[in-house]
Amino acid sequence: MQITGKIIYNMVKSFRVSDLQTLLASMGRSKSGLKQDLVGRALRLVQTEYSPELLKNVRQLYESRFPKASGWLAARRPEGVPVAYSSLSSSPTGTQGADYLSSIPKLSSTPAAEVKLVSLPFYQTLETLLPPTELIAQNSEKLQDSQCVFELTQSQADQVRNSTELRPGMKAIQVVLRICYTDSIGVQEDQYPPNIAVKVNQSYCHVPGYYPSNKPGVEPRRPCRPVNITPWLHLSTATNRVTVTWGNFGKRYSVAVYLVRVFTSAELFSQLKHCSVESAERCRERIQDKLRFDPESEIATTGLRVSLICPLVKMRIGVPCRVLTCAHLQCFDAIFFLQMNEKKPTWTCPVCDKQAPFELLTIDGLASEILKETHEDIEEIEYLTDGSWRPIRDEKERDRERERSNTPDYPVVDICVPEVNGHSPAHSSTSQTGKSGAGSTAGGAGGGVVVDLTLDSEEEEEGGGAGGDSDDTEDSQDSPAPKRGRYDYDKDLVTAY
Repeated sequence: MQITGKIIYNMVKSFRVSDLQTLLASMGRSKSGLKQDLVGRALRLVQTEYSPELLKNVRQLYESRFPKASGWLAARRPEGVPVAYSSLSSSPTGTQGADYLSSIPKLSSTPAAEVKLVSLPFYQTLETLLPPTELIAQNSEKLQDSQCVFELTQSQADQVRNSTELRPGMKAIQVVLRICYTDSIGVQEDQYPPNIAVKVNQSYCHVPGYYPSNKPGVEPRRPCRPVNITPWLHLSTATNRVTVTWGNFGKRYSVAVYLVRVFTSAELFSQLKHCSVESAERCRERIQDKLRFDPESEIATTGLRVSLICPLVKMRIGVPCRVLTCAHLQCFDAIFFLQMNEKKPTWTCPVCDKQAPFELLTIDGLASEILKETHEDIEEIEYLTDGSWRPIRDEKERDRERERSNTPDYPVVDICVPEVNGHSPAHSSTSQTGKSGAGSTAGGAGGGVVVDLTLDSEEEEEGGGAGGDSDDTEDSQDSPAPKRGRYDYDKDLVTAY
């Protein structure tokens, strides 16, 4: 069939938002924006890059959206796939039968052969029990029930039964159910449909719930990971029936069943330690490349500071790990990173938030040597242009030590302590007779000298002689006490140090 540019235009205009996003992503274009923006971007792509690859992608998307006939669907079934393994169906109204499971008609729908599920680091696929097969809605109801059946061979059943337990109730060899979007372009991550429930041999099995969100206004997110259906299976050659309840809201989903081996974070760390370690020499070369002088740049970088504290747990790094595709030299702790992804798989770099798949993780050999050579008090180092490094001490601690060593010890003199008679030290010094000002204040306020600037030298000598007549003394006793000011000292007296 010859496809013209006009036909391509009409195909693109009939696409949904998900189809447009898939088309743009496959051609390396941005897939963000409203539908009218996506349509305009896709039409401009058709105008500027009319290539066989683009034509193939548009045709696949259009044919998946508007299948021509059932014969075309049958032609897509891969050879050698048993029909019994592709028995998925939906039941709008029940057929006759006593058992509920038998009331769900099993349609020989087509396995989605083009759908490829992403490989997971904690799961090693041993065998495929049910290839990716699309869930098909039989009516317009929002809640659909689809059933699939499969059988274990005696060897597979023995393999599951005799496997070791990672923890009570969880075996190392499992049968898992995986669900994803039905999309033939690229690899698909696990994605649950709305209102999902899984029943295995008439017993509901556990499906991971939602993660609680501690941020206001943010909806809780559900971890989409393989569903372990092993405890509810017949570990024999008997037929196992799996019923998936799912919400039909316009998106297409496919299910698959695999026999897998489950790894722990300790086993993954052992693989990482034996297979992906970057030597110290290669790390030095990387540092020299980053700090090499660029004549075209106006800024010359002479060093790069790197923290020895893990950004995940805010503790000193035990095993330094990086992502090969990240541009930074900052490391994080490999053990904590694997443990966190075992509980909540995100696989993002804690430093730059980019994708950090297990295949791209590596242990930094130079950082490992630095952690062994430095004391635990050292929290930061600096890489130099020749590939060497030097420890960085805490600037605040050095400032505190500098201030502590340079601060002189001055005596503290309190001039505001009143004497027993209620007068200040300055006033009491003037009431004493026969002594000089300096001598009279020797036992006063810390050895300070009180000088009366209003007295002449002659008056000072007369006042310091016999101490005055007795009449003057009696008059002074009978006269009322002079009014004191706001402060508890005479305004005419100045204390000198």
